[in-house]
Amino acid sequence: MSTPSDRARLAVRVEELLAAGGPLPIVAAGKPVLRRGAEPYDGQLGPALLARFIEALRLTMHAAPGVGLAAPQVGVELRIAVVEDPAPVPPEIAVARGRVPQPFRVLVNPSYEPVGTARAAFFEGCLSVPGWQAVVARPAQVRLRCEDEHGRALDEVVTGWPARIVQHETDHLDGTLYLDRAEPRSLSTSEAVAALWAQPTPEQAAQELGFELP
Repeated sequence: MSTPSDRARLAVRVEELLAAGGPLPIVAAGKPVLRRGAEPYDGQLGPALLARFIEALRLTMHAAPGVGLAAPQVGVELRIAVVEDPAPVPPEIAVARGRVPQPFRVLVNPSYEPVGTARAAFFEGCLSVPGWQAVVARPAQVRLRCEDEHGRALDEVVTGWPARIVQHETDHLDGTLYLDRAEPRSLSTSEAVAALWAQPTPEQAAQELGFELP
């Protein structure tokens, strides 16, 4: 539980970040803020500052570009993340990965749990680990519980690529990077993924790099 002075320092920190304008600096792997569990949000920023912070997260996510961004990735240890995915991929990739357009959403204090036992494995990247991707096997369907930016409770089942995004961003809030869950032998530069492993699924990468898929 944060003290009043802690809350004041956090608000000042966010004000300082926003004062520069434009996209926020994204924290890269190796910084402790990405490895500490984020603090539950319970009004530390106040409605007006929260709205400005969320808009800055959205701007930063778009500029990167990415499909999700968690507050610790900009150095703020609060359980807040934003997601949005226009899904600009060919139809065969969209079908294979269950990737469908997702509108902009704010996830406050999110948690997830698997629904069923099915798992799906695909290459993932991360804005805090630039230049690299790796195959991560994750539950294909999860139950997401969180609040939105207005404090409304959300409880829904998410499937396919949207479920992957939810898991990736919620993991950030628990101090977990996708690399912690990845198949080590699949680790590839983004250039190698584009040149060699751009198929809808990672079967060929698994065969040639020597790792198992679920």
